[in-house]
Amino acid sequence: MDFVSPKVDYAFKKIFGSEESTEILISFLNAIIYNGEKTIESLRIINPFNQGQVISLKDTYLDIKAVLFDGSVVVIEMQVASMTGFSKRVMYNLIKGYGNQLKTGDDYLLLRPAIVVTIIDFIFFKDKKVVDVINSFVFKHEDKNWKYPDVELRLIFVELPKFKKTLAELETLTEKWIFFLKEAARLDYIPENLGVVAEIEQALNIANKINMTPEELEMVERRAIALQDERGRIAYAEAKGEATGEVRGRLSEAIAFVMRLLKKRFKDIPTSINNQIEDLPVEELESLGEDLLDFNSLEDLESWLNSRNP
Repeated sequence: MDFVSPKVDYAFKKIFGSEESTEILISFLNAIIYNGEKTIESLRIINPFNQGQVISLKDTYLDIKAVLFDGSVVVIEMQVASMTGFSKRVMYNLIKGYGNQLKTGDDYLLLRPAIVVTIIDFIFFKDKKVVDVINSFVFKHEDKNWKYPDVELRLIFVELPKFKKTLAELETLTEKWIFFLKEAARLDYIPENLGVVAEIEQALNIANKINMTPEELEMVERRAIALQDERGRIAYAEAKGEATGEVRGRLSEAIAFVMRLLKKRFKDIPTSINNQIEDLPVEELESLGEDLLDFNSLEDLESWLNSRNP
């Protein structure tokens, strides 16, 4: 058997957001939101997966929206790479899921809780003390830590890289679903300890490439390539940013060092000379630091600077 990766957003929505996926989504959300308890008994998928839907490679994400048995609105999203404003977008999804329930003139009492479940294939909470794979947030008193009277808004993050358990170590429903998300593409059969959960077995059958149309497989591949390219661009930008930061730091240090030496030697430095020095590249500043001991006057310094800027 050969499975597509649920981490590809198109595959994720097909597995969890199809019309036949209701029981799969119920089991998954019970595992992630309610620690495996059978709290959710029924739900309705608002934006079900549509095989004929035209998906652009420019689409940044494909989310799943569902209404639970108690009226709560849940938005589920798979995100494989970080992005600028990611935390704000998650919050926007939460507020939109809550506020869009009402029409003009509706009573506020009609509002039901909103939950955003975000599965991410990168480390979002980088503090080494945050080791939990699942982290949930609600409104609490800033100092006293007691909850807001109505638990209306809730954010849940699942950080896949923090999950380290092997197939043989899986025990809970939550662990099995997270393993499915992280490792399904590496499997070549349905393991017994995953298959005992009927909904996970069903999810694996949907993810089985043999059960997908050529058009779906092509879209999964295209989305996977696009998402990997996006990851590469982000990594490159981060690396470039770090390199630029190092150069700027080195430049600032070199300017400060040269100016300290010059002030010790000549006391007052004219603004025009100061500006010329700040415009020098790092290599020239280092050369100036070596040559200035040979200067007898500010005129010597000006001559040196003019020779670098003829």
